[in-house]
Amino acid sequence: MKVKLLSALSDHNLDAAQLTSQRQLAISISAIADHFEHNLPLNLCLILDQSGSMHGQPLKTVIQAVERVLDRLEPRDRISVVAFAGSAVVIIPNQPVLDPKTIKSQISQKLAASGGTSIAEGLQLGITELMKGTKGAVSQAFLLTDGHGESSLKIWKWEFGHDDGKRCLELAKKAAKINLTINTLGFGNHWNQDLLEKIADAGGGTLTHIERPEQATHQFNRLFTRVQSVGLTNAYLQLSLQPHVRLAELKPVAQVSPDIIELPVEKLSDGTLAVRLGDLMKDVERVVLANLYLGKLPLGQQVIGNVQIRYDDPAMQQEGLLSPIWPVYANVLAVYQPDFNSQVHQWILAVAKYRQTQLAETKLQQGDRSGAATMLQTAAKTALQIGDKNAATVLQTSATRLQSGQELSDADLKKTRIAAKTILQSS
Repeated sequence: MKVKLLSALSDHNLDAAQLTSQRQLAISISAIADHFEHNLPLNLCLILDQSGSMHGQPLKTVIQAVERVLDRLEPRDRISVVAFAGSAVVIIPNQPVLDPKTIKSQISQKLAASGGTSIAEGLQLGITELMKGTKGAVSQAFLLTDGHGESSLKIWKWEFGHDDGKRCLELAKKAAKINLTINTLGFGNHWNQDLLEKIADAGGGTLTHIERPEQATHQFNRLFTRVQSVGLTNAYLQLSLQPHVRLAELKPVAQVSPDIIELPVEKLSDGTLAVRLGDLMKDVERVVLANLYLGKLPLGQQVIGNVQIRYDDPAMQQEGLLSPIWPVYANVLAVYQPDFNSQVHQWILAVAKYRQTQLAETKLQQGDRSGAATMLQTAAKTALQIGDKNAATVLQTSATRLQSGQELSDADLKKTRIAAKTILQSS
């Protein structure tokens, strides 16, 4: 078996006298590194913003970051590069990395900043290029932009032009369905954080913030290392629940590691619940938290559900493989005594930190600065509870600025979003 699968309830024990109990089920999934002799071939597409605002040092540092990525690719890997401004163009068609020097030269010659920001056109071309090299490879895109994308013009009930954001989300969802992963990199402090987060979430990727140009190479390398560690692709969590056990109706499933993402749930024809996970990294946990409600159950150890992972193995060119079924047990007691799992509670707090920050952002958009500050303070305290001191500092700083009557800058808002979504690493 190439999949490592573990599960734990927030409290393993249930009170037999309770008609309904709520529990969080944490499921940890990863590819087992010992089963892979080599890294999988990569099929990488870089989708780069070359709008006018990228002129000069920003574009120069992005080119340097791309060159470092090319240095890490092997001849069996594939690369394509798409550039977008007011329209999009393929700079490097999908091809094996046989001549990195020539590829670097073509990128330097052809990338030139000018025009608007049509992100969707770039994403569409990038997906097209990725589709040319998917066989036996890990297929991922790095979408970098410093802008918002173009919006349609609405006059009463008529809409003129294209809404770039809507098209981007549609494309990211389509990409996930054909086993392509979309990562997003926000460059500077003026990109649309809602859009880039939604693209990354829908595309099964990660959101990265490049606050200053000199950080570009580091962030590209960090993301590349993550992609290089993928062992299995197109993974789905399949959850079968016993009678009297159900998922919560509101936000029932969330990924908590390595990034926090609210995950959609699909009900299959046999009643099994399926959640797309995407790529599985070697010995790096992907942790999912399911919010369960359990009805009255008989005394003793009871199976409340079964977990199974469906996945593809590109190295063996096999699709739709299934892990062994993993039963989930609860212990029903006549005299209840709690059996809390401290790690699961840490993950519950990580999701709480994210949702508290989301609520703060909503209040801020509604003009409730005091309410936003209070929620950010709460999120900062939650971050401290899980030992995420860096995030706590960012969140408390934003709260303090609001309390003192200051506005949150674009940079503050970006840092706050990233602090909510991930465990911040010391720089």
